[in-house]
Amino acid sequence: MTFWLSFVFVIGFILIHIFSKNMRFLKEVPRSRFLSVAGGISVAYVFLHLLPDLGRYQETLQEELESGFWSFLESHIYVIAMIGLVLFYGLEKMAVSSRLSKHRAPKKAEEDEESPAGVFWVHIGSFTLYNAIIGYLLIREEYTREWGMVFFFVAMGVHFITNDRGLRATHKEDYDKYGRWLLTTAILIGWLIGVLTEVNELVISVLVALLAGGIILNVLKEELPEERESSFTAFCLGLFGYSILLLLL
Repeated sequence: MTFWLSFVFVIGFILIHIFSKNMRFLKEVPRSRFLSVAGGISVAYVFLHLLPDLGRYQETLQEELESGFWSFLESHIYVIAMIGLVLFYGLEKMAVSSRLSKHRAPKKAEEDEESPAGVFWVHIGSFTLYNAIIGYLLIREEYTREWGMVFFFVAMGVHFITNDRGLRATHKEDYDKYGRWLLTTAILIGWLIGVLTEVNELVISVLVALLAGGIILNVLKEELPEERESSFTAFCLGLFGYSILLLLL
């Protein structure tokens, strides 16, 4: 049952990446309320599910690293989550800055520029790993409730819609031509790895920490810029509504 349900959700993730460009209601300014709700849902899942999981993974890391160079750190896994946030922030700044500096032009013209090819591949490469982790966790995550996989799919599904919107705005045609297909393939590969084998828990703990940091950053970078005219009410609705579901079901 778990296998087939995860397979259905993998197909769902793939369809989201393929058809998100056709979601015309996802206007950029003022920001679609759906995207703000999606951001709230993703943050709720991180704080109520992924971060508590990091506490369990922390025990694994302590056992592996207690006698090593990093033993002076008391919260290894949270440091890794912080590194994940910083890593995705740096990649985002690199992509946006390189796109805007490619041609010195008026602001509107700059916004129409694609990022340089090298920056595009580095940026998409990081999200390819990101998606592969999500695909793996879909089948290998230890869900505490029957609805656990459904909640994971909903939270990551709406997060993918938000990410697609941001990546398409940054990389233009390159994203539709190459990027979305790489991200789609990464989900499937990550899921297949989860079906065929179980990765060492130490590796997974590091990947989940990086993922948690990345999700927080990717949500905040889409919600916080004032020019996006995001809806704080819609964000809170998604955050608190999904939190209640996670806590009650």
